[in-house]
Amino acid sequence: MKGNYLFKNVVITLLFLLPFAMVAQTIKGKVTDSSGGGLPYVNVIEKGTTNGIVTDINGEFSISVKSLPVKLTVSSMGFAAKVVNVTSATYLTILLSEDNSLEEVVVIGSRNPNRSAIDSPVPIDIVDIKELTASAPQVNLNQILNFVAPSFTSNTQTISDGTDHVDPASLRGLGPDQVLVLINGKRRHTSSLINVNGTFGRGSVGTDLNAIPAAAIKRLEVLRDGAAAQYGSDAIAGVINIVLNESVNELSMSVTTGANFSKNANGQTGGVDGQTTNVSASYGLPLGDKGGFINFSGDFDVREAYNRMKEWEGDVFNLYNTVERFASDDGYDLTKLIDDDVSDVIQYANQAGINLNGATTKTQLQGILNGDNTTAELAARGLERKDFNMRVGQSKVRGGRFFANFKLPLDDNGTELYSFAGMSSRDGNSAGFYRLPNQERTYTPAYINGFLPEINSTISDQSFAVGIKGNIGEWSVDFSNTYGKNAFDYVIGNTYNASQGTASGTTFDAGGFSFSQNTTNLDLSRFYKDTFEGFGVAFGGEHRLENYEIISGEEASYTQYQANGTAFTGVSGTSPLLDFFGRSRPGGSQVFPGFGPKNELDRARSSVAAYVDLDAKFSDAFSTTFATRYENYSDFGSTLNFKLASIYKVSDNFRIRASFNTGFRAPSLHQLNYNSTSTIFDDQGLPVEVGTFANDSKAAQLLGIPQLKEETSNSFSGGFTAKLPESNITFTVDGYVVNIDDRVVYTGQFEAMLDGSGVPIDAANLQLSQLLVQANATAASFFANAIDTRSTGVDVVISHKANLGATTRLKTDLSGTFSQTKQTGDINSSQILKDAGQEGTYFPEDSRIYLEESVPRTKMVLSNSLTSGKFNVFLRNVYFGEVSEATNTLANQQDFATKVVTDLSFGYKASESLTLTIGANNLLDVYPDRAIDANRSDGRFDWSRRSQQFGIGGRHLFARVSFNLK
Repeated sequence: MKGNYLFKNVVITLLFLLPFAMVAQTIKGKVTDSSGGGLPYVNVIEKGTTNGIVTDINGEFSISVKSLPVKLTVSSMGFAAKVVNVTSATYLTILLSEDNSLEEVVVIGSRNPNRSAIDSPVPIDIVDIKELTASAPQVNLNQILNFVAPSFTSNTQTISDGTDHVDPASLRGLGPDQVLVLINGKRRHTSSLINVNGTFGRGSVGTDLNAIPAAAIKRLEVLRDGAAAQYGSDAIAGVINIVLNESVNELSMSVTTGANFSKNANGQTGGVDGQTTNVSASYGLPLGDKGGFINFSGDFDVREAYNRMKEWEGDVFNLYNTVERFASDDGYDLTKLIDDDVSDVIQYANQAGINLNGATTKTQLQGILNGDNTTAELAARGLERKDFNMRVGQSKVRGGRFFANFKLPLDDNGTELYSFAGMSSRDGNSAGFYRLPNQERTYTPAYINGFLPEINSTISDQSFAVGIKGNIGEWSVDFSNTYGKNAFDYVIGNTYNASQGTASGTTFDAGGFSFSQNTTNLDLSRFYKDTFEGFGVAFGGEHRLENYEIISGEEASYTQYQANGTAFTGVSGTSPLLDFFGRSRPGGSQVFPGFGPKNELDRARSSVAAYVDLDAKFSDAFSTTFATRYENYSDFGSTLNFKLASIYKVSDNFRIRASFNTGFRAPSLHQLNYNSTSTIFDDQGLPVEVGTFANDSKAAQLLGIPQLKEETSNSFSGGFTAKLPESNITFTVDGYVVNIDDRVVYTGQFEAMLDGSGVPIDAANLQLSQLLVQANATAASFFANAIDTRSTGVDVVISHKANLGATTRLKTDLSGTFSQTKQTGDINSSQILKDAGQEGTYFPEDSRIYLEESVPRTKMVLSNSLTSGKFNVFLRNVYFGEVSEATNTLANQQDFATKVVTDLSFGYKASESLTLTIGANNLLDVYPDRAIDANRSDGRFDWSRRSQQFGIGGRHLFARVSFNLK
């Protein structure tokens, strides 16, 4: 009765901490290996409960239990799990045998509290983040996973607007929005950014993993199997569960600094660039005498930009720019050269020695002065071609992250209050395409030599979760609420609104967007020890509220103006500002036009869900899990999904497993509502103002774009786990097939259809043309359920551990993924699109390549960690498979060959609290294949910006100082 009373009252007062002075038993001890050395980060869990602790850096632990005797389950990757019967509070020394690298109790994949990775009917990878951040070069979460998990892919993008600052990531080659991220088993909110530029994951919304400091993470659990029936939308490809730190009375700090020492640094001249510094820390405090704690972790980093563009090879100046130079040198007002009175233009053209062939009218002058004069003008102005380079490479970023993890047991009956919270802020700076002086996008009276516009981003992220666990009779109950919000704001600098003429500023607030999510969960579970060989029952419900908002920027950031300074509307009687050659000056801030009042919106939706999860062990050899979940969305309807998975223990050393599940992914609020105008550069490097319209817009109706609906999937996986105890080798092999229907993609660019004289062919195309003008765009794109796909593949993981001496140990892991995603069937277009012959625009060729070939389909990782006394050596080779250039021009679909990237580091433990590490990522300075001439865009892109294997930073050397104080 006492436990029930406390539980019910704490639910009402979730945020209040109640002091309890109750007697409990504390068990202390040390976990060692065969050499007697302490084993850090080993799980010590009271069997059949969630009460647990992790050993410290010396292998020691202290855990509070209600009473004795009690059984403790001790487990860690690389060692056989051990159950210890504790009858007294004497100090324990627990020896783990190194004969099984799979027996680690996991949180995801099953709600059975006794499941280990080797007994899971679906493949689960456990990534030791603490070990990697101590030895490996990478410090942010996306890059850590990219170089350790073959099924995971993430690369920093370039010249891709906001995507330069938030790295898209995928699992098993599926989309960034088809993998669900959890923190401590609770759903994590996604980013507010939707990828609409030319990158992998175009049209999708992912989770910003880099908003979470690696210092806050104990381990990652990567479920490589569909799990929508267990966790809901987005879990088609799998689930990544981030388990936060629980350590106490320990201060861990590290400072990592490095830079690129590459043959292609500094615009391919060689040297050093891309400097990075990361400072991280973690500290925890014990709370009460029942195993409570609060842990604080955070980091701060600075990442400098780097550039891999060698030299611009195209035109820069025309003869009119020469006229401007002579006029400027004479102190003449360049704005007057645009006037219809061309006498001044003729005067300065004659001074420049330009042969006008007797031209006296503006039309005649236009035909002459648009001729290229780049070589002469570069010499005359004392400039070089590289002065007109873009920044093709890594964006500049400065940011900080903070996380806290809290647990407080409230009584001796299992009642526990828990919470975790995080916040981050990241400022990014990247550049777009150079606006050259011979283009109408450059207002030369303000920028006589053109300009390189910059995107400055401020990305903020906040999250907070609070919950209570307890027991009501034999049932475990978990009630929680999780809130998260991500916001992305743009300030465009070193830019210009060319349509404003001299009235334009050079910096604009372009607005932004935000996404928030609030999730309430109630989960009940019970484990029946005496039913079959063990039977777990879990059920519960979820309510989720989501909100998506677009905020407009200042007027000049999105408006195209007329010569008289008023807005150009495209209706009769209005005319945009023109340049000397009669070309329309584009409006809005160059590189990223701002959001306007017509783009502004505030949309919300809710969903409710109920699930049942059953886990039965029918015998010592065979067990099965079954899950089903019903979910209803306020904006598009309901879905019912299920999952069936089984594992069969052929012997102590061999298990066979298989699963089948159905799944779904609700279209995100971003995909349903995002609307904006962006400058997109086509395959020839020519700018196109593309308006993104919502599917319920008039433009969508005119073109026959159907309403968005959910993606649905079914998938099958099967494989085995095995171990060779005599050789200390374990391995898993899992194959899979994932079929996705009605996959959401970002379409190609639709233009109004014109007749031979440039007039819209019918009333519908006339309306579309008017809508495009009003949006300051020349083409329209949409989000659409355009295709069905099938993804197939095989994942392999092999692990080996060996003792080479009393204090020398070698750990080797080889893992690989071999995957393929293909479009199946015809394009899912409407009859209107078919009749208009627009299916190729609805799902263009470059979109197919983004889905099928723009990330490595084969990826293998071989890592070796050798520890001997005070020394540690870490060596890793990553094999990146072939990718293809994402382009609509079939002749330019270049394949980029496989590459191997080598990481190497050396660590020295100078004292019990101080470790020094030096090393390299990409030690051999390997680059992807260079682009063929047709894809180089006149020297802009010597390496592909659309299809990336591992980035173009080259060799990165680093040094790290780590402190661990108790």
